[in-house]
Amino acid sequence: MLVHSQAASAVVMIRPHRFFSNPETAADNAFQREIAAEDSDDISRRAQKEFDDAAQSLRGAGVIVHVFEDTPSPEKPDAIFPNNWFSTHADGRIVLYPMYSPARRRERRSDVIDTLRKNYRVTEIVDYSDYEKQDRFLEGTGSMVLDHPNRIAYVSLSKRSDRELVEKFCGDFGYESVVFESASGDGRPIYHTNVMLCVGSNFALAGLEMITDPRARKKVHDRLQATGREVIELSRNQIENFAGNALELRGNGKVLVLSERAVANLSTDQRATIEKEATLLPLSLPTIEFAGGSARCMMAEIFLPV
Repeated sequence: MLVHSQAASAVVMIRPHRFFSNPETAADNAFQREIAAEDSDDISRRAQKEFDDAAQSLRGAGVIVHVFEDTPSPEKPDAIFPNNWFSTHADGRIVLYPMYSPARRRERRSDVIDTLRKNYRVTEIVDYSDYEKQDRFLEGTGSMVLDHPNRIAYVSLSKRSDRELVEKFCGDFGYESVVFESASGDGRPIYHTNVMLCVGSNFALAGLEMITDPRARKKVHDRLQATGREVIELSRNQIENFAGNALELRGNGKVLVLSERAVANLSTDQRATIEKEATLLPLSLPTIEFAGGSARCMMAEIFLPV
């Protein structure tokens, strides 16, 4: 079987055109905040500045960054979070996913896929987007946190993460599913698994206390530990400050990409444990985080062969 690295060395990022908090996703995203009534152009400019600085920081760390400009029309408030609509895999397959918010379905772009075809070897496009017609959704590596070398998909079930579609993906790609339910402080289901779980090569950041069933909590912990990872447990407060929304990448060595807000909420011991394996790469994202996503959501990893 093809060996699949956990940490990608290249990512796709979408530079926002008009950035705002998507009203279609506010009901189930407890991390999302309404941006105070200000000049919308100013908000977009701030988000663009945060994006440009983030891309520059990644490139400075040796990560390959493919930047695409968001198209002005139609408006796509969450275009900056491309990891939800597609994922790439070491066997050359690209997956297109069914999206919960109608506004987010417009984010799927053939020109992005065409550019990947020109730069990498693409063997097949696996398109699950038709499941939108059945009101069934699976939002990429937001819904699924993938342990690639061990072929495990960790999924917190929600209206954006359909159990049957998880099993469909796992059957098509040869992954084992580890599904569970988790809730934010107000009782709403966690909308995306990747806000409460990050799986690196040798460690995992996990908001285990948010998993509602103690047996499922233990199962997730034990499964992570059985794959040789050190489990760094995150509190609910740390999760709410995006400490779980992190991504390990390969550049000039391994880096763990997360926001400055996330790093500020890690303990000294937690940072020391991470830094045994990867260099922390904090990004300043205060405006972008109003939309309910953070650093990890901004990067769609490229695992395709060259």
